Amino acid sequence: MTDIFPPEKRSEIMRKIKPTGSKQEVFIRKLVHSMGYRYRLHKKDLPGNPDLVFTKYKKVIFVHGCFWHGHEGCKRSALPTANADFWKKKLTGNAERDRANYKRLELLCWKYMIIWQCEIKASQKKELSESISNFLK
Repeated sequence: MTDIFPPEKRSEIMRKIKPTGSKQEVFIRKLVHSMGYRYRLHKKDLPGNPDLVFTKYKKVIFVHGCFWHGHEGCKRSALPTANADFWKKKLTGNAERDRANYKRLELLCWKYMIIWQCEIKASQKKELSESISNFLK
């Protein structure tokens, strides 16, 4: 993967990426709400600051970007060639932190579900609904 932007433009693009409220996260929020479930957002007192928290069920959903969280086998998670050492360290650290947070959640008797960015498509709404519904039962 070659970088098509000069470093200044790439920095500008990366600064605009926010940790919450992505299109995919909002899509999942609306879907879950339409299914009749109510949830809290980003509870900071839980490991990993989950995107959707279902306190009643002691379950959480993470909506992960494939690139940022290292979705194995996904074309969106390819490492950039520019500054490769930095990105490898950064993304490996993200994945390690995620695994540690999942273990901490399990120790607290919470169950978690990960929905990857590449799995979120309007055409797959029914499959996502079923998967979420099965998880929350």
